[in-house]
Amino acid sequence: MAESEKAPVAGANFIHNIIDEDIKKGKNGGRVHTRFPPEPNGYLHIGHAKSICLNFGIKEKYQGKCNLRFDDTNPVTEDPEFIRAIEEDIQWLGFAWDNLCHASHYFDQLYAYAVQLIKEGHAYVDSLTGDEVREYRGSHTIPGKNSPYRDRSAEENLDLFERMKAGEFKDGEHVLRAKIDMTSGNMNLRDPLIYRIRHAHHPVTGDKWCIYPLYDFTHGLSDAIEGITHSICTLEFEDHRPLYDWFLEVLKIKNPPQQIEFSKLLLNFVVLSKRNLKRMVDEKIVNGWDDPRMPTIRGFRRRGYTPASIRNFCSQIGVSKAYSVIDYSLLEESLRQDLNDNAARRMAVLRPLKVTITNYDKEEVLKAPSHPSRPEMGERDLPMTNTLWIEQDDFMEEAPKKYFRLKPGGEVRLRNSYVIKCNEVIKNENGDVIELKCTADLQTLGKNPEGRKVKGIIHWVSAKTAIPMTVRLYDRLFTDENPSAHDDKDFTDFLNPNSLEVLQACYGEPSLKDAKVGESFQFERLGYFCMDPDTHDNQPLFNRSVTLRDTWK
Repeated sequence: MAESEKAPVAGANFIHNIIDEDIKKGKNGGRVHTRFPPEPNGYLHIGHAKSICLNFGIKEKYQGKCNLRFDDTNPVTEDPEFIRAIEEDIQWLGFAWDNLCHASHYFDQLYAYAVQLIKEGHAYVDSLTGDEVREYRGSHTIPGKNSPYRDRSAEENLDLFERMKAGEFKDGEHVLRAKIDMTSGNMNLRDPLIYRIRHAHHPVTGDKWCIYPLYDFTHGLSDAIEGITHSICTLEFEDHRPLYDWFLEVLKIKNPPQQIEFSKLLLNFVVLSKRNLKRMVDEKIVNGWDDPRMPTIRGFRRRGYTPASIRNFCSQIGVSKAYSVIDYSLLEESLRQDLNDNAARRMAVLRPLKVTITNYDKEEVLKAPSHPSRPEMGERDLPMTNTLWIEQDDFMEEAPKKYFRLKPGGEVRLRNSYVIKCNEVIKNENGDVIELKCTADLQTLGKNPEGRKVKGIIHWVSAKTAIPMTVRLYDRLFTDENPSAHDDKDFTDFLNPNSLEVLQACYGEPSLKDAKVGESFQFERLGYFCMDPDTHDNQPLFNRSVTLRDTWK
């Protein structure tokens, strides 16, 4: 990773303080080993990015290790495509794992642990139906009650569990449960399920298994097998920590990992529920998982977000146990700051209005810097001809007093070029302005006009040399700060009808013909734009990544 792309050193947080204290005490021999454990049943989103930055950031801060572990215990929902996408997204963010692991790699060891629990009286095979299991579990106000199968002998449980493994039973016919306390105030300790039967092909283990361990059993033991020292997860797993620790304790795991919880990323104007994201894709509300309006890492990447901007954002919002909703504008501002420093400047006209310069009959090539404060990025050519395109918004026929752009009889400077004056307005039969006749002050290239002050500066492109482009203008997908929080409405009721606008007849300066897919530019006075993968040779396609300033409010 280049020096300029490295993630910033994150400020200390409560997790760092815990690790510092552990190192000071000599715990784990001073080792620091974290992991990022996604389930490969979908694409990563911006919430996952926070966890990625935290876990891999701890590795970098303490010169430790971080594993990528796929929690692939449910063969029905997992797909090799998701595995590839997760790996690519982590690498794109600029991180490298030390060990690539799968929970399925530990199925033999996990099975042995389950057998140990049965032999020691800590687990039993339950034959209740799924509905009965839920009924017996009770509620937060009603204690659970023991299953009638809870007192099966160890020998009977071992026999049934072996036959479950051998495939003698149908899905749901039996489950293996931990024997803890059905009256516990913590619902997670009410004899949680450890294994269930699922006759399904697994993308890694194939058809070797037809019983699969559940998350609460798998997670902590996988951490222990890998030698994880600090198991960082979000706050919804805080109530699961007693169960995490129970498995490690009763199985007498040496040097057990420590689970630490932090608050997940909550971002306004965004839906992060995987179920709701999938629904938007399935119902074609968006154009796939990498739609630039989606909060997936792939969507942000296609929109033009940079790895540095996402890492900087995650560093700025910090890590704590307090629930707080982060304003989407902070994420946008992080991108602006990065692209302002690094994106080359170009001129483009999105809603063109023709300008003819009546006293200019030559063709010349002007020069403009690719970046105002980075001379090492060089210059680009700006062909100047007597026919130009300017933005429709940069002309007003009946302009207010403090309107400093082009108006009848008014002057304006063309950026990096001459001062021009509007002398005549041409309209079509409907009364629409279709062309401006102007004259140029040919003494104003690179200097101010004599005897008068011209305040307005507008961008332009030569109509003779500009390349035609398509531009997609993206905005936030929802109009409500928390579209999923309304009991009486569906989150889709708050979709922003203006989240995508496609402009077909746009023009860019000729140097944009050399742009590469994924390359970002500042279109001067318009915002930051990124070339989309759907670009064709004959017509570049650009996505607006973010405006020059926050215009949402």
